[in-house]
Parts: sequence; C-alpha cells; structure tokens
Amino acid sequence: MQGTPMKRLRNIVKKSGIERYLKSLQFRIFIIFFLVSIAPILLMKMSILKNYEEQSIIQRGNMLQDQCVSLTDRMGDSVVKGTLDLAGFATELEQLANLYDGRLVVVSSEFKVVKDTYGLDEGKILVSREVVECFRDKSSLSHDEDYKFIELALPIREAVNHSVVGALVVSSETADIVENREVLSRKVFILQVGLIIVVLIAAFYASRILVWPFAKVTASLEKINGGFLEGDLLILDYTETRDMSEAYNQMLARLKAVDDSRQEFVSNVSHELKTPITSMKVLADSLLMQPDAPVELYKEFMTDIADEIERENKIINDLLSLVKMDKKASDVNIQTTNINELIELILKRLRPIAAEHKIELVLDSYKPVLAEVDETKLTLALSNLVENAIKYNHEGGWVHLSINTDHKYFYVKVEDNGIGIPKEDQEHIFERFYRVDKSHSREIGGTGLGLAITRNAILMHNGMIKVFSEEGTGTTFTVRVPLVYTE
Repeated sequence: MQGTPMKRLRNIVKKSGIERYLKSLQFRIFIIFFLVSIAPILLMKMSILKNYEEQSIIQRGNMLQDQCVSLTDRMGDSVVKGTLDLAGFATELEQLANLYDGRLVVVSSEFKVVKDTYGLDEGKILVSREVVECFRDKSSLSHDEDYKFIELALPIREAVNHSVVGALVVSSETADIVENREVLSRKVFILQVGLIIVVLIAAFYASRILVWPFAKVTASLEKINGGFLEGDLLILDYTETRDMSEAYNQMLARLKAVDDSRQEFVSNVSHELKTPITSMKVLADSLLMQPDAPVELYKEFMTDIADEIERENKIINDLLSLVKMDKKASDVNIQTTNINELIELILKRLRPIAAEHKIELVLDSYKPVLAEVDETKLTLALSNLVENAIKYNHEGGWVHLSINTDHKYFYVKVEDNGIGIPKEDQEHIFERFYRVDKSHSREIGGTGLGLAITRNAILMHNGMIKVFSEEGTGTTFTVRVPLVYTE
C-alpha cells in the first residue's frame, strides 16, 4: 500500500516536519508568554522600591514640616523688640533634632547663626539660597539623594506684624529610609523569584494548551497508515483548527474517492485485459485437445483468437491514450486549426461505418471556426463521440453534428436518435471502463474507455462537455472549447 494516496499523505506529514514545527511553535509561545509575564514582574520591583522611597521621603518631610511650622510660630510669639528669644526653646530644639536624627539651625535677620544643635556654627554668618528665600517669606523643602538627607527651611515671623525676623533650617538624614529600602528590596526579590517560577510553570502549560488542538490534527494525520480514519475530524477549539478540520475532511473525501477510483480502475484493467486472454486460452486449449480437428474448425477458432487479439490491442491502445491524456499540459501540441475541416475529415472516416448501419450523418456548420487546439487529441475526442452515436443507434437512424462559435468559445454538438442513456447512468459515463449496457458494449467491441478519453482531451483544452439523454429517444453531447488556448 506504499503508493496509495493516504500513505503518501502520511509520508508528507512526516517529511514536512509538522511535529518539529509544533514543538518549535510551543517553544515560541512559551518564550513569548514568559517574556510578556516576566517584564511586569521585573518592573514591579523598580516601581515598588521607587514608590516606597518617594512616599517615605514625602511622609518624613510632611511630619517634619508640621512640627517645625508649629515651632516657628511659637518662636515668633517670643520675639521681643524684633529679637529672637530662644531661651525657652533650646531643649525642644535638641529633642526635635534627636527625634529626626538631624540638625536644627536658627538664623537671625542679620544672617547670624544664633542656635546650632550640633554647636558648630553658632555666631557664624550663614548665607544660603534657602535662608535668603526664608527672608523673602518663602519656605522650601528639598531632598539631597547624594548625601541622603532632607533639608527644610522655614521663615520665623513676628506674631504682631508678621515680619520675618529669622529662619529655621532643619536637616534630617534619610539613611534609615535607604536601609528600609534595602530590606524591602530583598523581600521583593524573593517575591519575584516565586512569581517567576509560577510564570514558568504557567507558560509551559499555557503553551501546551494552546498548541494541543494543532497537535490533535497532527496526531490524527499520523494515524493514517495506508488507510483512512473512521469518521470526520472535528477539532473546533479555534477558528484555525476548525478550518483545518474542514479542509482535512474535504481532502480526505477527495482522497477516498481517488483511492476508490484507483482500486476500481486497477480491478477493471485487470478484468478487461484478462478476458480476451482467457478466451484465447480456451480456444487454443480446445484446438490442442482435438489434434484431428478439421481445417474449418481451425480457421473458425483462429479467427476468434485474432478477434480477441484485436480486442486486447484496442484496450491497450485506449489505455495508452488515457496515460497520454493524464500527462502535463506541456505535452499538448497546440496549433491554430480549422475546426470545420477537422470535423469534416472525422465524418469522412466514419461514413463507411455509418453506411453499414444505414445511419445518416449530417453536418451543420454555421460559421467558419479557427481555434488553438491539439489537433490529434481533439480529433480523438470528437471521433469517439461520433462513433458512439453511430454504434449505439438504431438501424436507419441519424447523427447530426453542428459547429458554432462566439467571441470566446467554439461549440460542437453531437446528436443522435439512438438507444439513449438511462438517467441514473449519465453521471458515470465518463468514468473509465463504465458501461451502460455491458452485453451490448461487448457486442460492438467497446472498451469502456472512449468517453473517459474524450473528457480528458476536452479538459486538457480547458473546455467542458455536457450530456443530455432520454432512454429510447437519443443522446446529445455538447462540447465547449476556448478559441485561444491558455495553460
């Protein structure tokens, strides 16, 4: 069964590497799924840490500002004759500096440091952008990422006329925020590892699930081993697999038809070729069993053997014609031909056969027709139609041929008033070795290949052939062929 269509299909499935392709597809889906899923996880760490740091610094700054605003308000209430009195605030300033692990500096209106919780710059002049802004009655809050500290500068206003009499500059370290950020970073990393493992597992199973419907199609094709699957393939998971299933089922139906036709053809060829040989063997054995048979019997049997040889030869020639018809279009010998003259020549050859059966042959030619055809193959096709019209006719019947054309096609119609074709047989008459009336066909020497040859020849010209028939009334074959041949 190596040569069967389904066996070849199975080989194609293997050789085309569909299984390898599906594995590659699954791997690509896995990688895409993994990358798409892991990107947010990696960005998550950066986002969480950055957001934590920003919110912590904002929160620290807001808390520091709330407490310092209250302190500067009270300092403003203690101003005497435009001079700051910090006697009652020394302890509070120290406590606030310790609470925020920072440094508090109070600057007078002469830009002189009157209080420094570090005790480093008291009595010195401090002129900075932040201090200058304070004496313009503007506060400021800034974060130094390099030195990791927050700096807050607030103006100290006199309670009565709200004039700025000093500035409070607060520096608070953010090292604890950085340390907490590192701790959080380690925890987020552990979470990332866990999520990556989950994503790996999910990506693996997701890729298998997504590819599984296609794998079912491949598995079904792999089950074909010189035969056919029972029932249709129905995989409706995706639009693509549904379309594949439908295409597969259509292909399978065609392959079944081709395989059945092939088997039937081989069986018919074997039978048709064997029948004449069997007859010749029976005749030869009969002569061998009668060594003293009269000459007349010898002549009769030898005539029958010669008829069987001629019949065998005709079957072989028709088979060879079919083989030629099955070849590629490149084997077609196309040339411009006068169709009217070609048909007249066909009728000239067949008139003697028609005369034997008293069949009238009539040709109606409406227009001169020139077309690009393979003269040999078209002659064979039309000869078969006319010869069949003569053979399957009544004695004294008629066969009418007509030729017509338009701007694109020429038409040949072959009509007869013969025995006709039963309606149930009309769709099979172009099949190889199919006979409507087997006994009558053998009587007149038919091989069952004539109409198959005709159909192949017409199709080779990109033409079309139709049949209309009523049993006992007659048959009409209509042939349509393009005037200009195109491959």
